[in-house]
Amino acid sequence: MAHGFSAVKEMYLTRFAEHFASAGFTVLLFDYRYFGDSDGEPRGRLFPWEQIEDYQNAITFARRQPEVDGERIGIWGTSYSGGHVLVVGALDRRGRCVVAQVPLIDGWKNLHRIVVDEDVAALLKALEQDRERRFTSGEINYVPVVAEDRNCALPTADSYEWFTRTHEEMAPNWENRVTLESIEQFIAYSPEAYIRRISPTPLLIAVAENDILTPTDLAIEAYEQALEPKKLVILPGGHFDAYTTGFDESAGAALDWFQRHLS
Repeated sequence: MAHGFSAVKEMYLTRFAEHFASAGFTVLLFDYRYFGDSDGEPRGRLFPWEQIEDYQNAITFARRQPEVDGERIGIWGTSYSGGHVLVVGALDRRGRCVVAQVPLIDGWKNLHRIVVDEDVAALLKALEQDRERRFTSGEINYVPVVAEDRNCALPTADSYEWFTRTHEEMAPNWENRVTLESIEQFIAYSPEAYIRRISPTPLLIAVAENDILTPTDLAIEAYEQALEPKKLVILPGGHFDAYTTGFDESAGAALDWFQRHLS
């Protein structure tokens, strides 16, 4: 298990891990490189393919633990890592079933949903300039993950409220920044391209009915492209309700899927 865009494991994921462990599963919950309790520099560098490699390394590590049945590995991801597990599920057959909760489907499509057109043009120009500066000076530039205005990576009101509150209450080690280059990587990333390749590994996609951050309709369209065996669960509320008020539904659906396909 691992979290989404810039988030660390203390941001509600321990609750999911404990829920699965109480049902008898061994759970490996980790932070990606450059975030939380994991090491690596520069901090806040969020490259999807590095995180996919981290996820596959976590599978390797888990399979080497004496208490783990290496032939019964389930993979779970949420938001950005909900997209990652779609890719891992397609490329790594050691995962025997997949749960993608409120997943990112396509960075370019997502960008155009949460950023207004005139801001997209300015962002693309800023990314060009950042690439030039990195080439000439090695300078690393950062952007806030969330902010009260729209000058940030995740410019939705619910993102600002959730990250700010969860940072204060649960995760003091979360940092409100990612490298600007991470945004360039985000818009080039399309887990959707791999979704048909997941089959015959069983796939559960849990979608929030009013998701603004990773839009509901994009996730449902991607689900329709997936081959059997698969299941779609519609969770109540918005993107972040999957961790809070909708926890019973989201965690319950995932646990049922694991029990069905790993027991």
